[in-house]
Amino acid sequence: MRNRFSLCCCVLLFVCAAAVAFAQDAAKVDPTHYKVEVENDQVRVLRFHYGAHEKSVMHSHPNSVVVFLSDGKVKFTLPDGKTQDASGKAGDTQFTPAQVHLPENVGDKPVEGIVVELKK
Repeated sequence: MRNRFSLCCCVLLFVCAAAVAFAQDAAKVDPTHYKVEVENDQVRVLRFHYGAHEKSVMHSHPNSVVVFLSDGKVKFTLPDGKTQDASGKAGDTQFTPAQVHLPENVGDKPVEGIVVELKK
């Protein structure tokens, strides 16, 4: 019984690690919601747009600054299955540390913004 529990824990850890390892660039895996506006050796600027109740796929971002262009409510699903709710008003700006997530617009209106991904 103890070996079975240990094996299950190892498998769960592997699945979570694999989700993080295989998380991909948002602009490549979800061009419906993300568009590269500018890129150089310092930053990459993405524009995002989610219609009401639209969902993305699991992807990653490096350290970033997010600027909301519209009011919005978003739910982030993390690789371990936990969720985090976030909201912003048009003009709000926030720093977000590097992360892997699956965003979903949980509001009844579209949400749009800018993500400035920091490369250095």
